[in-house]
Amino acid sequence: MFRGLSAFPLTPTTEDGIDEGAFRALVARLAAAGVDSIGALGSTGGYAYLTREQRARVTALAVEAADGVPVMVGIGALRTSQVLAHAEDAQKAGAAAVLLAPMTYQPLTDDEVFGLYEDVTRELSVPLCVYDNPRTTHVDFTDELHGRVAGLPNVAAVKIPPVPGDPAAAERRVTALRARLPESVSIGVSGDWAAADGLNAGCEAWYSVLGGLFPRTALALTRAARSGDAEEATARSERLEPLWDLTRRYGGLRVMSAAAAHLGLSTEPNLPLPLRGLPSDARSRLITVLDDLDLGTTA
Repeated sequence: MFRGLSAFPLTPTTEDGIDEGAFRALVARLAAAGVDSIGALGSTGGYAYLTREQRARVTALAVEAADGVPVMVGIGALRTSQVLAHAEDAQKAGAAAVLLAPMTYQPLTDDEVFGLYEDVTRELSVPLCVYDNPRTTHVDFTDELHGRVAGLPNVAAVKIPPVPGDPAAAERRVTALRARLPESVSIGVSGDWAAADGLNAGCEAWYSVLGGLFPRTALALTRAARSGDAEEATARSERLEPLWDLTRRYGGLRVMSAAAAHLGLSTEPNLPLPLRGLPSDARSRLITVLDDLDLGTTA
């Protein structure tokens, strides 16, 4: 399942709880579009802001609404005991895989990061994707650490940060990491503006914020790259640059929150406080960009 497009939907949330109807509809929409997998409770899904009970409920809703499309579920938390509890809930709900970022308040050493994955994989019966997201977690994976973690049982994939924009540099980055990993462990790229670069450089998957709301647009880019048409994939990404610019400035969660509301796919507010979404000028810019790119509810 760690190939192609993995779409990460928003989890519409208010201070009163999860908007279950909106979330079900978002997931069903991804399944109908034919995405390769669905990433529930990723960073775009706001997992860090939800209780264990809410996360377990979202997982159950995602698996049901996905209608057979594999669902990967984020299980990150500050304490190992909490991660294990989320992993147990995900497996009981029928998740096909789990996604683990090493969340931290105190800086973690490499041995502490390895120990987290060692403790969690020991208890798993489903595959795990390592979430390397230094911007959010402030944990910097070295390739050596990736290699250590990837050798653990049930580790099946690595989700890496954006690769360099230069094609040769991107290929060197992916090749260097690939040399450290078992052949069975796939490499997937995140940071939507770098998706074409990463896929063209040899990444097997795109873990996509865009795909969580605009699956057909993301699928077209993914399929172009995976079929070897690097030029077409790059052209599709360049066309989306106005959207990538907003994403880099404000974060994918805020951009997709505002886009979902604008398109009628979620009410507002749909983010947990203290998150407040896009400022008004950025929201106006987003609406213009969506119109210019013809990104409607069927995109």
